[in-house]
Amino acid sequence: MNRLFAVILISALAACQPTTQIEKSWFEIGTHYTPSPSNKVLVVALVKDEYSRTVIEDNLVKKFKNPAVESYKLLTKEMIKEAKPEALEKYIAEGGFTHILLMRLAGVEEQAYYVPGASVSVGVGMYGGYGTYFGYAAPVYSAPGSYSTDKKYHIETAFYSVKPNKLLWTGTTKTENPKKLDKAVNMIADVVVDKMTKQGFLVR
Repeated sequence: MNRLFAVILISALAACQPTTQIEKSWFEIGTHYTPSPSNKVLVVALVKDEYSRTVIEDNLVKKFKNPAVESYKLLTKEMIKEAKPEALEKYIAEGGFTHILLMRLAGVEEQAYYVPGASVSVGVGMYGGYGTYFGYAAPVYSAPGSYSTDKKYHIETAFYSVKPNKLLWTGTTKTENPKKLDKAVNMIADVVVDKMTKQGFLVR
């Protein structure tokens, strides 16, 4: 019975492991981005709390490995909340940025599912007579079932050029059951960069 419980537990845990994949992506045919000293990217994570913003932007800047700057070093949370395009354009111009990467939470899905319990009849030593058989066979040990929830986070990433102000690449990722923010962001960044590279948009 212990082995059966272990199988159920492992199955439940496996169903809750975090995964990230690209749902859809698009890029302007004929365009590409090459990291170089002449290109400078402003990375902006449009999230509600500053801690998450810092973690996300720090991780994305590391992935690009070229002149890239976290927006939290330039734009206050008040500026983000006000969402005034002219304020953003001012800092882009003053900072000499050639590109801007924006990331936002596009939506969250929640899906509940039922994990059935285990039922095992005990039959050892039950053949001494019908009374003994009844006494051993009737009891059924049951592990109660339980409900669990899968959470799916849809994250949209958009990459723009500054001059001209034009969308060059966009993609939406789906991350299931993230446990730690930094690990989830790393996975998203890896998937996005990998997709950009395979499409020929990101040329290193």
